[in-house]
Amino acid sequence: MDKVASTSEFTEHYGPVALVTGASSGIGKSFAESLAAQGFDLVLVARRLERLEALADELRSAHGIDVNVHRVDLADGSAAHQILDVTSSLDVGLVVSNAGTGDKGRFESGDARVMAETLMVNCNTPMLLAHGFVPRLKLRRRGGIIFTSSVEGLIGCPFSTVYSSTKGFVNSLGEGLWGELAPEGIDVLTLCPGATATDRLQGIDPATLHNVMSPDEVVRRTLENIRNGPIYIPSEHYKTTFGQLLSMPRDQAISAIAKQMKK
Repeated sequence: MDKVASTSEFTEHYGPVALVTGASSGIGKSFAESLAAQGFDLVLVARRLERLEALADELRSAHGIDVNVHRVDLADGSAAHQILDVTSSLDVGLVVSNAGTGDKGRFESGDARVMAETLMVNCNTPMLLAHGFVPRLKLRRRGGIIFTSSVEGLIGCPFSTVYSSTKGFVNSLGEGLWGELAPEGIDVLTLCPGATATDRLQGIDPATLHNVMSPDEVVRRTLENIRNGPIYIPSEHYKTTFGQLLSMPRDQAISAIAKQMKK
């Protein structure tokens, strides 16, 4: 049976401070807003400082919480160290490693620099953040980590090859840590959303998209299911779709994705 914590249990187990990366928009912003409404103090990280500061002002005013903001480029090799340093004196009980990036298109047409940055943002920084925070969470003997991944991490997706590959890494990272940390009282959930109404959809023809979820709904369902790891797909449509794909022979499933992506 699914385990859903009450609001008081949730704040007791994961509070008092939550860290959210990629908090300036989309799913990260929704995580910040939802956690603030539950009384968490926050550390918000992103590149766009003006957006972070505006969000922090709103959340302080609405909920009377403490909010620290930090401009950090998650593609920088020192990003995880910077975040660990500025949170060293705080009792962070929930780590939301949400920041992500990536392009779509033919692999050979991609920008090599962007590919390298995608690896840093989607793989290297989340891995090193977890490496730094796990000892802190184990000392607390409670808390949690949420990795924002994608349904594209469940199988290699043609025409989204680099992004899909990095999210496959995130899925394996989250699953492995779930197995290691569950006995320690630390929950690890890897969120695999499908199409979500965020900045990533800019430039994509809306007519080609179906079953798009709002960031708020993705976050609401995720926080309700944080104890139901290791992988969580909030969309019933995408859960069914990828369940069917993963039940097929691998070559047939990948060919089907390639055909759909070409459309």
